[in-house]
Amino acid sequence: MDRFLMPILTLIVGIFLGLILFYIFTYIRNVKVGNKVTKMIEDAKLEAEKKKRDSLLELKEESHKLKQETDALIKEKKLEIKESEQRLLQREENLDNREKILQKRDENLDEKENNILNKQKELQETEVKMEALLKEEMEKLEKIAKFSKEKAYDMIMKRVEKETAGEMLEYVKEKENEAKLLAREKATAILVESMQRYCEDVASEQTVSTINLPNDEMKGRLIGREGRNIRTIEAVTGVDLIIDDTPEAIVISSFDPYRREIAKITIETLIQDGRIHPGRIEEIYDKVSKDMKTKIMEIGNEAIYKLGITKMDPELISLVGKLHFRTSYGQNALQHSIEVANLCGLMATELGENITLAKRAGLLHDIGKAIDFEVEGSHVEIGVDIAKKYHEDEVVVNAIASHHGDTDAKSTIAVLVHIADTLSAARPGARNDSSENYIKRLTQLEEIGSSFDGVDKAYAMQAGREIRVIVKPEEVDDATSYKIAREMKKKIESEMQYPGTIKITVVRETRAQEEAK
Repeated sequence: MDRFLMPILTLIVGIFLGLILFYIFTYIRNVKVGNKVTKMIEDAKLEAEKKKRDSLLELKEESHKLKQETDALIKEKKLEIKESEQRLLQREENLDNREKILQKRDENLDEKENNILNKQKELQETEVKMEALLKEEMEKLEKIAKFSKEKAYDMIMKRVEKETAGEMLEYVKEKENEAKLLAREKATAILVESMQRYCEDVASEQTVSTINLPNDEMKGRLIGREGRNIRTIEAVTGVDLIIDDTPEAIVISSFDPYRREIAKITIETLIQDGRIHPGRIEEIYDKVSKDMKTKIMEIGNEAIYKLGITKMDPELISLVGKLHFRTSYGQNALQHSIEVANLCGLMATELGENITLAKRAGLLHDIGKAIDFEVEGSHVEIGVDIAKKYHEDEVVVNAIASHHGDTDAKSTIAVLVHIADTLSAARPGARNDSSENYIKRLTQLEEIGSSFDGVDKAYAMQAGREIRVIVKPEEVDDATSYKIAREMKKKIESEMQYPGTIKITVVRETRAQEEAK
């Protein structure tokens, strides 16, 4: 028992001593921490006091500085206000002086106005008196002369008109010659340069096509039993087949070259195939029509590619291709349009105009001819509608509208298109005409030439490209000859339709003859 008691007592004493030591250590540590905290608080207070003193010093310095700046600003503002007041005072003095001057001027104006009114009254009174005197004198003069004022005026005006008519015609003639001298040289140079740089063969096209047959038996097969094959061909293709005694040949007649070309290819295909009956004719015709649409697009694309034109609507390209199958007085419409486009481009180069736009206007100037046999109206009106439909430039639209003089040209390019169109159509061999139309045109030309007063004889020459008019020298003087030529030009342009241009020459000749006996 005693053996276990001592260790227990020792353990209890040890625990007690440990607790005492723990309490002592804790107390000492707390004292140290407290002293440290107290010191930190005192240091913080000292630091705060120091910062407070520093802040107060800074605040005092800032306040003093701000006060100085404020005082300076107030002083500056006072000076500005004082200067403004001085300026205002000066301005008020100036305004007062100006007001005095204006008041004085108003007084002077009022005085002058009164003087003017008085003088106007005097003048009116004088005018009334003068009118009365003039009227009285005029009445006395009319009584003495037995001639009224109106008759005298008419007589004087007629005399003046008669005396100055010749001078006016001479003046017009002189000015025309001056304008021609100034413009002729430059215009000739541009036109010759353009024509020299562009040269194209002329190939006249007719309204008929001839197809050679392998033998005369093929004629009978094309006609068919009781003519059913030829009737089907004419009904489907819209052309006339002329089968006469000419051996191994038939003729296709149509004024629509597009239909004529389709009919020609259709018949040639039927001849090669050998099977000729109404069903086969319709089948071949449908196939050829589809192929022709593709060919038209190829022709149109080739034309715009040659001219360097881009961004054109496919439907418009198709219409350009259709021009290949259209003729005007035997001239291929597409070749004519390409020629006009090239000439426009060359002249636009010389004049510094837009070359691409000029070529585009030249190519499309006759675009209405592609469908003028399908739509009512002139090819000019149809062409304008087409150009507007496909949103072409206003310059192109005006060029189409004005290339035959139907409207005024609003741009240089429109004038170039008109010139190029005339050049292309008027050059020798470019166009032909039927003998009936040719004789009719010559007769009409001579009738117009003979319709003017003072004309003795009129002769159409150079295949209708020139008319020479001989006037009576005792009735027509030199100045009137120019007047007759100018009026004849206007009448021909308004009443006739003709390819190219017509030159008008008025001849006045005086012969003095005597007979010696």
